[in-house]
Amino acid sequence: MNLTDAFNIIGSAFATNAAQSAVIAQNVANAGTQGYSREVTNLVADPSGGVDVESVTRVANNALTEQMLSANSLSSSQQALASGLATLAQTVSDSTSASSTSGATANGDSPSAMLENLQNALQTYEASPSDTNLAQAVVTAAGNLTASLNNASATVQQVRSQADADISSTVNTINSLLNQFQSLNTQVVSGLKTGANVGSVEDQRDSILNQLSQQIGITTVNNPDGSMSIYTDSGVTLFQGNARSLSFTPTPNLTAGATGSAVTVDGVAITGANAPMAIESGALAGLAQLRDTVAPEYQAQLDQIAGGLIQTFSESDQSANPTQPNLPGLFTFPGATGVPSLANATGLSSVIEVNPNVDPTQGGNLNLLRDGGISDPGSPIYTYNKTGAAGYTGRIQQLINGLSATLSFDPTAGLPASQSLSSYANASVSWLQGQNQQATNQADYQNTLASQASSALSNATGVNLDTELTNMLTIENSYTTTAKLLTTATDMFSALLDAV
Repeated sequence: MNLTDAFNIIGSAFATNAAQSAVIAQNVANAGTQGYSREVTNLVADPSGGVDVESVTRVANNALTEQMLSANSLSSSQQALASGLATLAQTVSDSTSASSTSGATANGDSPSAMLENLQNALQTYEASPSDTNLAQAVVTAAGNLTASLNNASATVQQVRSQADADISSTVNTINSLLNQFQSLNTQVVSGLKTGANVGSVEDQRDSILNQLSQQIGITTVNNPDGSMSIYTDSGVTLFQGNARSLSFTPTPNLTAGATGSAVTVDGVAITGANAPMAIESGALAGLAQLRDTVAPEYQAQLDQIAGGLIQTFSESDQSANPTQPNLPGLFTFPGATGVPSLANATGLSSVIEVNPNVDPTQGGNLNLLRDGGISDPGSPIYTYNKTGAAGYTGRIQQLINGLSATLSFDPTAGLPASQSLSSYANASVSWLQGQNQQATNQADYQNTLASQASSALSNATGVNLDTELTNMLTIENSYTTTAKLLTTATDMFSALLDAV
């Protein structure tokens, strides 16, 4: 080795030490920065035998990144579902600690509790059918029951409408994030072509992916040129060179039986019962499940209870040769001309009401509750107490028995189809309690997994101050050695000049 080569090696060593020190300093400065990935210098030998910094790259772990994105998506979907169910559970005064299988004993505001109050009032009234105060107690209990059903149905519509609005907001957020990702992706690709350090831009790109995964379940693919492609967890392309746009038409008022619009990507539905490639995670998936499946199922149960009440308390033709259809009795709904079947009960819980003909506050007669004829006052056709006896209990007993009689409910409401009205109402409360508890537990569990996945990625790619300190000491030792080499080479060069 000649002195020229020695000075070249010394020069490259000082330059390399300076570059490595700068990278370490940047890592240390960003030790507390969320989402920052530490950077490392890549060294190559130069022709003179020295070492040069070829490039600076960020540390990445694709497997852990995908795991974190998936965990974020699952956590967000469960959180969206749990939030909506918590609101629905308020209709039964529910709490995550409630464990009773009977809504009547666990939930004072539930339809099942109101139904039990009505049953108790009827039994008390049966013991003294001439007591108008007891008759009024039955009508009051019936009014509380209809109010409970009305309020519960209104809450379901509120939850569905809010979920629909949140879906619209989520779609806008996703489209904005995809556009931001496109800009950053372009910067990464162009920077890599020129050999620039694109670590900070890649950090920003990963941050967008992190935010995007919370909105919709995604998978990513790294391309040879440094670009990335993004797909939904169901395989629909969201980004491949260019951002794809999500489309959605809000439905402000989602009444019982109404179906909200699907979210589409290039015309392909990714939410909804008929979606060919439905997404499975992310806030968007949770909101769609809440709006399209969970809340409508609870709505259907409420409608079945309302339909069962109208059917159970309906009045039949009491003529010797009955020819007239059954008509609503204590419970009715606006515009009623007959008793709807339980297969056609959609929306009844939102409109069921106490028949004005038996409500004194609306000009009604309390005695019709005992005698019958609520559906058509003054007509003997639907009158049960033909003699007008004050001690008549036949109709009251019939109503009490009706609450425990087996009915055939619509099985699409998610509960056993054959059971009594009281059992069905209790089963509905238990179903809602179970759904709420399960969603809460899953949200907590998935949130823990997301936190662990984020920590694992941070440990693998983030800054470790002990490691950086060790690297800095190594560079300092290298600098000291290079300085000694420089001194030796300088002395040799001076000796050579003196000899000349």
